[in-house]
Amino acid sequence: MAMASTTYGTLPEAEHSAQLRKAVIASTVGTAIEWYDFFLYGTAAGLVFGKLYFPNQDALTATLLAFSTYFIGFVGRPIGAAIFGHYGDRIGRKATLIATLLCMGLATFAIAFVPTYASIGVWGAILLTVLRAIQGIGVGGEWGGSVLLAMEWSRKHGERGLMASWPQFGVPCGLLLSNFAILAFSAMGTESFNSWGWRIPFGLSIILVGVGLWIRLGILETPVFQEILKKDKVEKAPVIEVVKKQPREIILSALLRMSEQAPFYIFTAFIFAYAVGTLHMSRNLILTSVMVAACVSFFTIPLAGYFSDRIGRKTMYLIGVVVMGLFGFVYFAMVDTAVPLLVFIAIVLSLIPHDLQYGPQAALIAESFTPRLRYSGASLGYQLASIIAGGPAPLIATALFASYKSGYAVAIYIAACAVISLIAAALMPDYTGKDISDSAYSED
Repeated sequence: MAMASTTYGTLPEAEHSAQLRKAVIASTVGTAIEWYDFFLYGTAAGLVFGKLYFPNQDALTATLLAFSTYFIGFVGRPIGAAIFGHYGDRIGRKATLIATLLCMGLATFAIAFVPTYASIGVWGAILLTVLRAIQGIGVGGEWGGSVLLAMEWSRKHGERGLMASWPQFGVPCGLLLSNFAILAFSAMGTESFNSWGWRIPFGLSIILVGVGLWIRLGILETPVFQEILKKDKVEKAPVIEVVKKQPREIILSALLRMSEQAPFYIFTAFIFAYAVGTLHMSRNLILTSVMVAACVSFFTIPLAGYFSDRIGRKTMYLIGVVVMGLFGFVYFAMVDTAVPLLVFIAIVLSLIPHDLQYGPQAALIAESFTPRLRYSGASLGYQLASIIAGGPAPLIATALFASYKSGYAVAIYIAACAVISLIAAALMPDYTGKDISDSAYSED
């Protein structure tokens, strides 16, 4: 197809706009499906995995062990970033995104059939851990490609923040879908849900994978990558090259995510174990609250991306970091009351400080890397945060509460993450409004 080799300058405006819309839809829908799969595990880990796969432990230890298998998915994310980043910079964004969707979807579907401890003993937990690692590898390669697919089709410099924020929009979509699925099947009763009902949402993921594949097969490669092909600038070993040439950007990308990613998994995963298990609140209340919070993010993520095009990525991000550092104390002050209305309000508001960072984050990170290394560099920086922020966050929060018996200890942890991110974001380059095609970057 001739259109596949076109660049910014040769594709007619109407056709370019149509491809931009398709790219944004494909990125957002595909990302929503992948995050549905990833979040589903986190919710199940907080609610039932401890009882089913570690039944010989006390409640706290079982929860910690369940979150340990949850953490394995985060370890897999940088591995996926390296694997799929390599191919994303070698063969293109589109083909790589199809592979990440299959990797994630098939692993999630298989989780539905993992026997519990009662059936095969410790092997159940081992199988669960392996599949969780494969989930992590899949989602590790997803983010970079989705963001680049949307951002690199954007012709106008002043809209990249908004366009790149739409794949981020897939996160609350996946969060809403996963929690809705758990809530819907919880209606069958606690005993039935804990026995077999929790498996159904994992099994249904195969349908979503089919939808995602159908959408992604219908898009074209980005003009930026086509320019790289045309100029024969494809790197043979992009992961190695980006580590050698842009290590600073990789490290800063990981550190600036501390105040966004760690609190997010405290607010959406740890809260189930904390509010339901410790405060003995209604599981359905917490599920509903998180779902409403996800709905709020439908608006705050793209709005933050939009405003980053107006006031600058870095400025918008720094505002979000400061708000998050303060909000942790307000959040746990409200949750610790165990008053349903206050807990509901705290959870609904909890993702707003996250979204103020998450909206501009995609463009802020991706624009920092030269196009021929962009998939690898952005993916590595983004996913390395999974090891230092998202993955250990529920574990650290659980351990802090076990030691200090107070949610304020967790709030101090969130504030510490914010300080680290504040410094990293301040040092990050800001390419708001600048050209991001290959010709605009100097040779390293």
